[in-house]
Amino acid sequence: MKNKILRSYLIGFILSLICTFTAYILVLIHISSAHETIPHIVLIPSILLIAILQLLIQLIFFLHLGQESSAKWNIILFIFTCCSILVIVVGSIWIMYHLNYNMTSLQMNQYINDQSGF
Repeated sequence: MKNKILRSYLIGFILSLICTFTAYILVLIHISSAHETIPHIVLIPSILLIAILQLLIQLIFFLHLGQESSAKWNIILFIFTCCSILVIVVGSIWIMYHLNYNMTSLQMNQYINDQSGF
């Protein structure tokens, strides 16, 4: 039993290192090629995908999510937490986007004048 847990931690650690170094190498190639080899439109989704993969690796190998006998409730709570965070983040971004959109031109000019100090 102890060897199985140690093996799980070791596999998770190696996979996490691979994900970390892959993201680092992608960014390093992107920067060293003056942003030409890997364009931004490919780099950002790639790093996001690697980050999600690393999250799943750490949940499975380190937190052992889904491996216990009562895994159903842990997964349900995890999904609820993710949905709550998603609602907060998306709602905040939506509100910030619409703050400037709903300002009148007079309010916008007043805001710009106040910020510039004129």
